[in-house]
Amino acid sequence: MELILEKPSFADIPADVLVIGVFQDESLEDLIKESDPKFPGQFLEELLELCKQENFKGKSKESVSLFTQKKLAARRLLITGLGKRSEYDANAVRKTTANLARQFASKEAYPHPALYLRYDGKMEKIQASVEGWVLGAYTFTVYKTQKDNGTEPGDKTKRISFLDGKISEDDFEDACALGRAIAEATTFARDIIAEPACNMTPTKLSEIAQSLTCDLVTCEVLDADEVAKLGMGAFLGVAQGSAEPPKFIAVKYTHPDAKRFFALVGKGITFDSGGLSLKTASGMETMKYDMAGAAAVLGTVRAMLDLRAPVSVLAVVAACENMPSGTATKPGDIHVAMNGKTIEINNTDAEGRLTLADALCYTVQQKPEAIIDIATLTGAVVTALGKAAAGIMGNDERLINKLSNAGKAAGEKMWQLPMFDDYKETLKSDVADLKNAGARGEAGSSSAAMFLKEFVDKTPWAHLDIAGAGWMDKDKDELNKGGTGYGVRSLSYFLLSEMSKDPEAEAPV
Repeated sequence: MELILEKPSFADIPADVLVIGVFQDESLEDLIKESDPKFPGQFLEELLELCKQENFKGKSKESVSLFTQKKLAARRLLITGLGKRSEYDANAVRKTTANLARQFASKEAYPHPALYLRYDGKMEKIQASVEGWVLGAYTFTVYKTQKDNGTEPGDKTKRISFLDGKISEDDFEDACALGRAIAEATTFARDIIAEPACNMTPTKLSEIAQSLTCDLVTCEVLDADEVAKLGMGAFLGVAQGSAEPPKFIAVKYTHPDAKRFFALVGKGITFDSGGLSLKTASGMETMKYDMAGAAAVLGTVRAMLDLRAPVSVLAVVAACENMPSGTATKPGDIHVAMNGKTIEINNTDAEGRLTLADALCYTVQQKPEAIIDIATLTGAVVTALGKAAAGIMGNDERLINKLSNAGKAAGEKMWQLPMFDDYKETLKSDVADLKNAGARGEAGSSSAAMFLKEFVDKTPWAHLDIAGAGWMDKDKDELNKGGTGYGVRSLSYFLLSEMSKDPEAEAPV
């Protein structure tokens, strides 16, 4: 798909569809006359009359469409509402473009759309628009035996014209490169999540990680015996109920000019039945997405690689299935984590924190500046925040604030939840150092984070619980139905914002 910059000359753009964005209560007549004096007067009158008939006011998601009948170079004209000018930021651009991409992909082939979405010469708006198009056009059709009109949705666009008279060609190209790399890394993560668990096994996930290797990326994959030698008893305790062998994955992206080194840890349960604390049938329906954290950290590495970003990033995944069997962990069992802490298992469905415990211990030993883990960890976060936001917690407020700001810029909401010492009390065991699950029905997300905190030592650390935001039941703006790839954008924005800063001055404290 070719991305090109053009001046907003509405009459002369030879596109399949020309999209003109209009702010709420803005004069469409003045906008067109000021932007393009060559716009045919008679056609403008017809357009204004149609907008009047349709009561078009420029509100968000309002639209009016008509064929140009060769009165413009474009075959079709679409006037779309952008909402209030004061609220039209990069996130609004991303959502608007995503909805257009989804609309065009699902209805009619437009190989060449031209978008006048009021970028105002700003790189972040161009970048957001590119992200929105790639994300909105995304579909997963690998297992569809019949395609609409013989063509997969989202594959129809060959080139997009971005109409803006203020941005330079160099800034435009940089913005497009950023937007495309981050969005394609997100769809890469979405593809991983969308695969059925019978195919996306720990072994397959490790193969995908290995496919990223190149001059800047190394990948180490450890099997069960090697993991056992490292003392990862918590991880192996989860894996022991499954016939699928576990894989411990460590992918490192290292740029020669990097001054910063961050670590990302992703939960990698490729299917979660709950183990012997078995989930309900409906509760298992979407549990192939329980490795969405792993997909996010691998996607982030891919984004950094595609951009050749001057930063070093370690992505760690302890991948396994959580299954019931004669060899599965039983409630009351005790496992020993890599740092020597003993854990009494009182709920085998609180397994993600066990795999993360050993992954965090391993990651601490690699001495990164900071660790960010991302996991579909608790149903409690869905109760607290729904699907609108991820819960964020950790031991370093500066790191939490930076991640939250990155999420805001990326269009991925986060909300900080508390980590009061009171929650640690619920993790006390009579027979071991810790229980893996706290009090039932009380602060489930915060107590899970308190458990993880036991395995990060003093390393600056933040935890993202994406159990809600990682899966959508329907398409919404730039988010797709199914696994959303949540986290790739936020983590990428964070790393890109930190890579050039002085590590001594900027490292979390």
